[in-house]
Amino acid sequence: MASKNQEPYVLLWQFEKCYEERYGKKPMLNKFRDKMAMQDVIDTIGFDRAQALINYYFSLNRDSHKLSFFLFNFDKMNVAEKEHAKDRQNIKRLMQETKRMVEEE
Repeated sequence: MASKNQEPYVLLWQFEKCYEERYGKKPMLNKFRDKMAMQDVIDTIGFDRAQALINYYFSLNRDSHKLSFFLFNFDKMNVAEKEHAKDRQNIKRLMQETKRMVEEE
């Protein structure tokens, strides 16, 4: 587990790895500036949630995945991802109910 002062760097490393996997090259990061911005993300939504949100961000079909976009829109993505998770749960529940109704007939 990372110490509190290492958490922003861990998130930046995770972002860098996801970016490299997707695009085959490392993103240009200013670790001093980006560390402070990532600390704001951690302070707002927490470290574990920030890790999950980075993974969610890279699961989206976008033309680019810039760190600046993530940092400016993480709060909106956080809400959208939670809503998306609720929708997936509702769809799963409805599919199970439909299956049970069909099997009863």
